[in-house]
Amino acid sequence: MITGAGPFGGGAILRPMRSGSTPDNPVAAARGLVAGASRIVGFTGAGISTESGVPDFRSPGGVWAENRIVDFQEFVSSEAGRIEYWRQKSIGWPAMRDAQPNAGHHAFFELHRQGRLDALVTQNIERLHQRSGVPAEKVFELHGTTTEAACLTCGDRITSDEACRRIEAGEKAPRCRECGGFLKPATISFGQAMPHEVLEQSVAAAEACDLMLAVGSSLVVEPAASIPRVARFAGARLIIVNRDPTPLDRIADAVVRGEIGVVLPELVRLDG
Repeated sequence: MITGAGPFGGGAILRPMRSGSTPDNPVAAARGLVAGASRIVGFTGAGISTESGVPDFRSPGGVWAENRIVDFQEFVSSEAGRIEYWRQKSIGWPAMRDAQPNAGHHAFFELHRQGRLDALVTQNIERLHQRSGVPAEKVFELHGTTTEAACLTCGDRITSDEACRRIEAGEKAPRCRECGGFLKPATISFGQAMPHEVLEQSVAAAEACDLMLAVGSSLVVEPAASIPRVARFAGARLIIVNRDPTPLDRIADAVVRGEIGVVLPELVRLDG
């Protein structure tokens, strides 16, 4: 047994990896863990949606490699910052809008259909999980959603389609038509606080699950990346499915490399 401090304080116990979780048979080990779990929480990052054609932000050639970052402070304090933010948004929105759920998203819906998906915590903002059929109340959006724009003053929301139509019509940085406040995509920017309620719901789900299935995330962006740690320190098993190594691989029960749309359906199917 390994003991240590939990990611949000307090002591915890880590259980050792099962003997089946070996480098030469990670899919079989992960599949066995999924088959034996009854309260599963998914945790997803950009990697699950890139297979739907959604560009990620951090990788070479990603959104931030081709555009400068406009943080929250610049957005609220600078008209030029707001114009640049919305310029980037309007260019990237069609790819987000037109993307379709892939086999990885449908695998999580299959877990829901089986009655074994307690919650799905996601860093993604395009709502492909909901469009795959996972009920909205089960999806905790840590970084918000790009499908809507929200007024920073009164909270009124409009669709991103409407906001981008207004930009096409000549509004470089649209304002709220209810109160005149700044409209901003309903996502969490650098320097902007994450919704406390969503984080609390995610932590509670992680503490209660018996398996955390972390998919397509680099697991480096905090505080989101601590959610799988919460589950592991609370005694759940942890499976990581990702293209590249992550900082949590060393505490996972199984680590699987490969295409998510191929791997996940294999892990969640009930037949032998």
